[in-house]
Amino acid sequence: MEMLLIELNKDIETPLYEQIYQQIRDDITDGKLAVGEKLPSKRKLGDFLDISQTTIELAYGQLAAEGFITSKPRKGYFVQEIGELAYVQPIGAINVNSQKMPKELEIDFSPGKIDTEFFPFKQWRKYAKDVIDESSRHLLLLGHPHGDPELRQEIAKYLYHSRGVDCTADQIIVGSGTEQLMPLLIRLLGPEAKYAIEDPGYPLTHHVFFHNNREAIPISVDEEGMDVHALTQSSATVAYVTPSHQFPTGTVLSAARRTALLNWAASSEGNFIIEDDYDSEFRYTGRPIPSLQGMDKAGKVIYLSTFSKSLMPSLRIAYMVLPPVLLEKYEKAFIHYSSTVPRLDQHTLAHFMADGHFARHLNRMRKVYKRKLQLLADSLQAYAPHISFSGDEAGMHILINVHTDDDEVMLTKIASDKGIRVYGLNEYRKVEMKQHPSFLIGFGGLSDAQIPESVERLMSTWKIDKNRKKVMDPH
Repeated sequence: MEMLLIELNKDIETPLYEQIYQQIRDDITDGKLAVGEKLPSKRKLGDFLDISQTTIELAYGQLAAEGFITSKPRKGYFVQEIGELAYVQPIGAINVNSQKMPKELEIDFSPGKIDTEFFPFKQWRKYAKDVIDESSRHLLLLGHPHGDPELRQEIAKYLYHSRGVDCTADQIIVGSGTEQLMPLLIRLLGPEAKYAIEDPGYPLTHHVFFHNNREAIPISVDEEGMDVHALTQSSATVAYVTPSHQFPTGTVLSAARRTALLNWAASSEGNFIIEDDYDSEFRYTGRPIPSLQGMDKAGKVIYLSTFSKSLMPSLRIAYMVLPPVLLEKYEKAFIHYSSTVPRLDQHTLAHFMADGHFARHLNRMRKVYKRKLQLLADSLQAYAPHISFSGDEAGMHILINVHTDDDEVMLTKIASDKGIRVYGLNEYRKVEMKQHPSFLIGFGGLSDAQIPESVERLMSTWKIDKNRKKVMDPH
């Protein structure tokens, strides 16, 4: 098939991927797409519709999950036989034993998981109990729209001492996750703003730009971070970066590029930098990488971070530090908004930080994750030179390169068939690259004992033998 006739409406709330999914699904059920017909590649359809491949991938993924299409490695996506769909068969007519059930997930190398074993429940319970008391009736009412001052003051102190962020508590806006703060920031920067995004980069943030109908320009990332020269040649006015530990490659924005990026921001009144410092707490070698915000003399850096990695994802507390010029605009634009984080949670965290428990927890977790990282590195090193890795100085995942003739899609499927979930680097790209397959290997959610066992399982699945040092045909 050359192309699909799909009409997208960017002025409605329905996400673009859902519009694509619905129209292809309807064409299949109406018989407009024949069984076995090949769909356009993600790249071709993305170019045709002028949207990202990630959006196409979400639509195709949902169609495949529901059985409307099937994926054939190295060939593409094809329309599935409707008669094979389970939901059109009468209940009881399905022979369960004849159905090929998906392999249960046994190992998940997710880069987003944390270690929950060492969470300080005792201390957290104490502060939560103290806050939930009759003397805290005032916390049942709405507080400051930017977040309660007690928490913002603690965040400001923490940022100054740990990250060199120079700000007052008034500049901090507390919200329920970066995905809640980012749309506010997008509205604040105005419809004329054009965003440069790292490629590869964090997909959730990219979706926020797309779903808010903002132009997002992919800028390549190399061993020094975002290519600032390419940025200056683009039409972007806002650069979204993860400079201290680039997601997902793990590189650090070099000193020369930090200077160049700040100079780019200062060169125009409408230029800004969004610095996402999502896991800077966990650096294991050398001194902490200074924040861009602390180096900024022109008031051009918007600092963004969260407690998801440092404490727990379910806490849903993130924050941004606005430069003075944007803070005044924010107060005018969102004067009627209320904070989206419950005040009881804010005060529990504020007291937890004020008494030093947050700092102690971070020190403990740095040691835990450093030990896990070393276990992972040692386990992978046994499979060199067919496996190489990078990004092992910070964060809770590393990037491995597999030197084989198979591609990422094939290796991902081979692992999935054995109950192992891996995350290919191309999943995080807007522009897919042809190179040795690379994967993010997260270790935060694995125990010390699981790490070497999981690596051995994965390598065995891919037929990579550490003894004979030979990559065998995995098929």
